Amino acid sequence: MPIQHWLLKTEPSVYSFDDLLKKKRERWDGITNALALQYLRIARGGDLALIYHTGDVRAAVGVARIVGAPYPDPGHDDPALAVVDIEPVRPLARPVTLEAMKTNPRLKGLELLRLPRLSFVPVSREHWNVLLKMSSAKL
Repeated sequence: MPIQHWLLKTEPSVYSFDDLLKKKRERWDGITNALALQYLRIARGGDLALIYHTGDVRAAVGVARIVGAPYPDPGHDDPALAVVDIEPVRPLARPVTLEAMKTNPRLKGLELLRLPRLSFVPVSREHWNVLLKMSSAKL
């Protein structure tokens, strides 16, 4: 199966891409929105994800890899909640700001722009390639 691409949102004052670089592996949890959980449940080990900082930063800042299949959130008794483990791949050469995404016509339909409140969204291969080009990164 081909690699899928995702965007994971986080408030950098709570957990940043630099934190992930230091820890080397982390459980990505806290997702409670039904649609975001639906997306998370179809993620697979080996998939790639842009880490997007919310708040004052509002930019994609790094690439992470989903380590394995989603599993029930061990921090909650609710079987509907799921998590994935991620590991860092690399920081982006240059952050891709939300403003730059909004003004790029090639990113029309990007789920981050369409559904800005979701913390886990798919990224099409075309959008992924545009975002990486905007960051001057290659993967």
